[in-house]
Amino acid sequence: MLESSARLLKLLALLQANRDWTGAELAERLGVTGRTVRRDIDRLRELGYPVHATRGAAGYRLGAGAALPPLLLDDDEAVAVVVGLRSASGGTVTGIEEASLRALTKLEQVLPPRLRHRVRTLRGATLRVAAPGATVPPDTLMAIAEACDRHERLRFDYRAHSGVSSVRSVEPHTLVHFSRHWYLVAWDVDRADWRTFRADRITPRIPTGPRFSPREPPEGGVVAYLSMRLSARSWPYQATVLLHSSAEDAADSVWPGMGVVEAVDDRSCRLHVGGESPEGLVWMITSVDIDFTVLTGPPELVGAIRAQAVRCDRAVRDFPAP
Repeated sequence: MLESSARLLKLLALLQANRDWTGAELAERLGVTGRTVRRDIDRLRELGYPVHATRGAAGYRLGAGAALPPLLLDDDEAVAVVVGLRSASGGTVTGIEEASLRALTKLEQVLPPRLRHRVRTLRGATLRVAAPGATVPPDTLMAIAEACDRHERLRFDYRAHSGVSSVRSVEPHTLVHFSRHWYLVAWDVDRADWRTFRADRITPRIPTGPRFSPREPPEGGVVAYLSMRLSARSWPYQATVLLHSSAEDAADSVWPGMGVVEAVDDRSCRLHVGGESPEGLVWMITSVDIDFTVLTGPPELVGAIRAQAVRCDRAVRDFPAP
């Protein structure tokens, strides 16, 4: 009995690997006959696992059922799920905290001692600082996601940062989670251009509109477009400088909301950056700590850079030389 139960669990683990198996392959992996494989498959079906036949009667695949059956996870998968649930417990989707904690409690109760020790070690050695962020009702996220998936025009009430509300009609493209906020990147039908919308400020209008043919994403891709909209373009003063370094090396010094790095070649890249003032632009640019050349910017930027250079030179003029 113990041997057959262990074999059944091994068979289930193979089927959950997300691939088709022939009966001969399963028999070889389990070290049994084809008849035993067929009998074990029938047992899994009796337990509620939807094992479908493929390639006639010679192959098997684990399908999706009406209810969630027990899953088999290897050690790394189990730890990854626990870490993900702990992170989600401070998430930006309304109500996900409670659901994540319930799932986490269930999972930790059945973890074997060796994995429970690994999880507790990780939990005891880490500290998560939750940054404030607006939450989004899950129904809103699902309505947006379904419109994206079905390529259906979406109409919604949108509350801008100023508090002014308007009705928008868009062709939704992608939902992006960026810096503790959910954003919808979409083609604004009335403005005939790409726009970004904070999901927590969206109230969808049901039903959705007609279907549309998906457009090519904005130049540079959705992530680059959103980064640009949330960084350089959101500031009153904007500039572009040529960094004398590869984009890969420069990216580590540019944080979300500061600016966008655009590769030029292996030895240079452009940095699109914004600030509250010309002096703020200087601080943003010089904080990257890479030699640069100014390409575009407000007229006051050159004077602000020169004033900063003079100020720094004056600060060390009387400092004893080493």
